[in-house]
Amino acid sequence: MTTSAENKTAKIKEIICDILELEEDEVTETSLFKEDHGADSLRAIEILAALEKNFHVVIDQAELGRMVNLKGVEEVVAEAAGK
Repeated sequence: MTTSAENKTAKIKEIICDILELEEDEVTETSLFKEDHGADSLRAIEILAALEKNFHVVIDQAELGRMVNLKGVEEVVAEAAGK
């Protein structure tokens, strides 16, 4: 049985892969969106907006600096959900 945390991680990864046009096996917890996957700032904002819509949270754009890999995004979403 999967936990809600595993479901959330899978959904976050799905959103990121969709926006960055990557296969899920290309994105690891620590691979960097910009350096490893060629993401630009517009894609980062798209990811932020998609996360807000899917998880019904508000994420300050100041958090984009932390949202450089899957692990960072998971932390930001978890903090936003906890507010």
